[in-house]
Amino acid sequence: MTTQPATILAVDDEPHMRRLLEISLRQAGYKALSAGNGREALALMSSQQVDLVVSDLHMPGMTGLQLLEALRKQYERLPFIMVTAQGEIRTAVEAMKLGASDYILRPFELETLEIAIQKALAVSRIQLENSFLRETTQAPITGLIGDSAPMQSLKQMIQQVAPERATVFIVGETGTGKELVAKALHEASPRQSALFVAINCAAIPADILESELFGHEKGAFTGAVKERVGKFELANSGTLFLDEITEMPIQLQSKLLRVLQENVVEKLGGNRQIALDVRVIAATNRDPLQAVKEGKLREDLYYRLNVIQLSVPPLRERAQDIGILADFFLQKRHAQLSAAARHCLQAYRWPGNVRELENILERAAILAGQQPIEPRHLPAELSLDTSILAPAQPSTASPSLAPTTSLSIPQATEVIERRLILQALDQCQGNKSKAAKLLEISERSLWNKLNQYQLR
Repeated sequence: MTTQPATILAVDDEPHMRRLLEISLRQAGYKALSAGNGREALALMSSQQVDLVVSDLHMPGMTGLQLLEALRKQYERLPFIMVTAQGEIRTAVEAMKLGASDYILRPFELETLEIAIQKALAVSRIQLENSFLRETTQAPITGLIGDSAPMQSLKQMIQQVAPERATVFIVGETGTGKELVAKALHEASPRQSALFVAINCAAIPADILESELFGHEKGAFTGAVKERVGKFELANSGTLFLDEITEMPIQLQSKLLRVLQENVVEKLGGNRQIALDVRVIAATNRDPLQAVKEGKLREDLYYRLNVIQLSVPPLRERAQDIGILADFFLQKRHAQLSAAARHCLQAYRWPGNVRELENILERAAILAGQQPIEPRHLPAELSLDTSILAPAQPSTASPSLAPTTSLSIPQATEVIERRLILQALDQCQGNKSKAAKLLEISERSLWNKLNQYQLR
């Protein structure tokens, strides 16, 4: 993994000092820029990506403090180091109040400046990452659990693919754990110490998604009251996971393709190019080639993303793992399954996959209280015998020998409704509006039933 060197802007009205700073910064491994005064610095930053500013305090036209104030209005988190003379501690303290990262006193050793830069860059990155982690509600990482042959094959592929920089396309049904696979790739890669940033392209309105991905400058559009760091910039040196990529607006896909090809990004409303070192992992619950045919996914973007494809097996194809997964989820709740309930889980086809299994077990554990989970604690389609859905057959058996299956019409109706809803959603790739039309009910009624049967 290669890391782009930070760009440092040195601002000083003395040409000799500027030249000395430029040489020293380059020798320290940074990309160095320079400006002779504050206004020149602001003009340069409108077209150049800058990661940190080192500025003298006393300059004609615009002082270092005035430059700092101007920068804080546009770039809230930009690290800034003020250079002051001996005896100007009060001014240095004022700079810290205005948001300077640090100050150093003239004359100074170049090593002192380098240490201050390293500290300011590290603190800035930590603050950015902490801000992201506070704003993000992350689902707990349960890991890739299972010993079945499909899961062993998937884990082996992850180990082979993780060390590479190549983009990965994860394909699998809803609820199979595509994000867990992406996290496993990140955690087994050289990028594990950097951020794993996930964004669901289907969950964010089209007019907001572009800003979420690429960021925006202050004033880029109505409501852009401050600068926003995009997910690409946030994931720099780490991994960006684009979930449900086929739901991204087609016009935005062309901009994404350019970013992937050139490894640079421009914020909305800006013209500064930000160099990137990001590993991109994309995922979809559709057949990607079918999505290309339907115009949901650009063909050139598909081939750019599909360097390596990983298929996540549905739960019905790894029934051996159902018991292991159930025990794992219930362990957190100190709950247990009865043998009969375990049989019900094994016999079910799990259209909602692992996510459905976890949700059902959470509900069952609550209903069972301190007792083992029995079939009666499970949803109707798991606990009821499927014979209630079969056509009535003439029987010569006496009533006393008839099956003891429940004859409850409400329970049978719930079973049928659940299955029809799941089939419709599966047929419509999760599109609620299309599924409602297929079921011949309103979309509002569909949402009510999804809530009622805990199928969301």
